[in-house]
Amino acid sequence: MQIALPVDPLILLGAALLFGAVLTAAFAARPGSRFRVPGALLFLGIGMVVGDDGLGLIRLDDADLVRDLGVVALLFILFEGGLTTKPTDLRLAALPGLLLSTVGVVVTAGITAGGVWLLLDVDPLTAGLLGAVVASTDAAAVFSMMRTTPLPRRVSALLRIESGANDPIAVMLTVGLLATYEGAASGPIDWAIFAVVQLVGGGLVGAAIGVAGVWVLRHIHLGVDGLYPVLAAAVGGIAYGAAATIGASGFVAVYIAGLAIGSFVPRRRRSVLGFHEALANAAEVGLFLLLGLLVFPSRLPEVTLAALAVTGLLILVARPAAVAVCTLGARVPWREQTVIGWAGLRGAVPIVLATFPYTAGLPAGEAIFDVVFYVVLVSVLLQGTTLLPLVRRLGLEERRPAWAPVAEALPIDGVDIDLVELVVSDDLPLVDRQLREVGRPARTQVTAIVRDHEVLIPGGDTWLRAGDVLLLTTQGEEDALARVTAWARGEGVTHGRDDPDGLADGYPGPDR
Repeated sequence: MQIALPVDPLILLGAALLFGAVLTAAFAARPGSRFRVPGALLFLGIGMVVGDDGLGLIRLDDADLVRDLGVVALLFILFEGGLTTKPTDLRLAALPGLLLSTVGVVVTAGITAGGVWLLLDVDPLTAGLLGAVVASTDAAAVFSMMRTTPLPRRVSALLRIESGANDPIAVMLTVGLLATYEGAASGPIDWAIFAVVQLVGGGLVGAAIGVAGVWVLRHIHLGVDGLYPVLAAAVGGIAYGAAATIGASGFVAVYIAGLAIGSFVPRRRRSVLGFHEALANAAEVGLFLLLGLLVFPSRLPEVTLAALAVTGLLILVARPAAVAVCTLGARVPWREQTVIGWAGLRGAVPIVLATFPYTAGLPAGEAIFDVVFYVVLVSVLLQGTTLLPLVRRLGLEERRPAWAPVAEALPIDGVDIDLVELVVSDDLPLVDRQLREVGRPARTQVTAIVRDHEVLIPGGDTWLRAGDVLLLTTQGEEDALARVTAWARGEGVTHGRDDPDGLADGYPGPDR
């Protein structure tokens, strides 16, 4: 006797393909790898192989379901984008980053749409939808490239802000154009009202829900650390649903809610970020698999020339123009502008948005989707594989990625103590100094140093080296992480009254 369900072979096939693709992608994306192929291409290829036009192992014929799954995946990606936008990023590049995520999207969409209309002789609505669908950069793809491409701090901060915040504008443009097609919007006044309600309403709802979520996460004790990321996900879902209910942009709301939680819940930051980074990566993988499944390779030859023209127009004209316009007055050197323009990878969001015209019954919906396939493919393949050589060629490579966190808090259950992990990078003033020289933050103790896979118990004479990982214990206060970060960056040391000279009483002895 045997129990077998129809879904069993599909689960086995999907898990095996995912297992192999993830391992291959991880190996190919390593900094030292000879062939740095972005993982997105592998997932895209898998979808094409097992889809209708390939082996036919998986068939998708419900376009509405595909669109809805894509929206859910997009929410996870947007929420994670908000969580990972740090206050330090905003201080470094708030204005140009926010301009690129708003004005830059509109400029990119407008130039792309104008070029499509002139070059391909399509109707204005189709041209506008193509421009809107491909206008935003992809947070997951950009962040993935940044992990292996050390960039100047301001450049990485600007890219993080832009790629995390620009998706809602592209969604708004796409939805607005489809509303025009369906007769719900007819003139500039309708568009102005739509934009205000979407952006302002979504921002206010996201801020309100985010503030409430911050209060709950900081003051309600759930007992199990694993529940905090789940609660944070619920806050993001509520923000989206509440905004959508009143006709505002749920995509703006979910990003703002994530930004609030990521900025003001430091004690749970690591567990929340780890959980949502995994969800966002899974959503990204799913969307690229989805694109591969929905694309029919047999249809591609007839749109190849048009699609390559759109891709070239976007990458070589529209994107650089948007970067130039949005960095005016910000004193961004041309080399940094070049990198910012080339790092604007397209990915998951165009995939989701390309399903909107198709499900809306637009005659050109199928062609738009096929063109988006080429845009994403060329962007990931060309820009993703050449970004690091370009950065090196322009002399902008930094040894340590500027987005890497200075310190992370690891709360200890049952006691009001945090274990803080701090990576001593070579740009911190702690390097090549003794502990007694640098002192210590108030109510904090350096309890161990991990160096070259060995654990050292530090003394006052212990020298700090680049690459060391310091483990500090500190009282579980909301400003504990900020104190440790300020100390690590040399922005001021506040010692306890029992240690006015910062000699760190209690260290057992010298150790180099």
